[in-house]
Amino acid sequence: MDWDDAYANAPYIAGADAYPERWAKQAAAYRDELSAAGRAELGQSYGPSERQRYDLFHPEGTPQGLFVFVHGGYWLKFHRSFWSHFAAGMVARGWAVAMPSYDLCPDVRISDITGQIARAIPQAAGQVDGPIILAGHSAGGHLVARMCIQGLLPAPVFGRIRHVMPISPVSDLRPLINTSMNADFNLDDALAVAESPALMSPQDVPVTVWVGADERPVFLDQARWLAEAWDAAHVIEDHRHHFDVIDGLTDPESRMIRTLLG
Repeated sequence: MDWDDAYANAPYIAGADAYPERWAKQAAAYRDELSAAGRAELGQSYGPSERQRYDLFHPEGTPQGLFVFVHGGYWLKFHRSFWSHFAAGMVARGWAVAMPSYDLCPDVRISDITGQIARAIPQAAGQVDGPIILAGHSAGGHLVARMCIQGLLPAPVFGRIRHVMPISPVSDLRPLINTSMNADFNLDDALAVAESPALMSPQDVPVTVWVGADERPVFLDQARWLAEAWDAAHVIEDHRHHFDVIDGLTDPESRMIRTLLG
């Protein structure tokens, strides 16, 4: 099996190269819009490095709660500035939205990134009252799934979580040992097991695993493994691939937003 090909998304998505530039432009326009309205707090620090920051977007009026979206990129690339517009759906439904960046491999290990997200969420939660909903895409799906494991989030913060949605997550990291990306991840069997949510028992919290029907077979497998291991809800969305599966987050009436809000 060609593991690099199996875990490669872009070669199998038409127009894949255009997505990052389009995301960045749409995200910048959304930040400008909310900043002009006085509803964006950008670059909130939660740790010592420059990437350990989050943007916080506010709805009109008092927030219904806090939604945290954690971006993907195989723990190797991207930044919160690519994703701001994906806050639009939850902001329109009256929720504050926090979007963190984090340090990237190989400068840190995947376990370090897990710890960073576990620090970002409580800090953002200290700024917004009410329930908390978590979602993350791809590597971000791994990271929000990891937040379901006991001991990562403080009990008072975890107690506020209403729903967690790993979107196209990497739930078992062991196959990644076989990819060339592991030169940056530096995973061995023990480290991969220690960071694989599908091999762990979650705390009691509603989880919906979401994946696109047109994704690569390994991502359909990764989503299924987590849903089966956790006895979680499992949505396979028709006509969606790895890059557009999160588009529902921009639409307050989408199936994804309605599912998040339960």
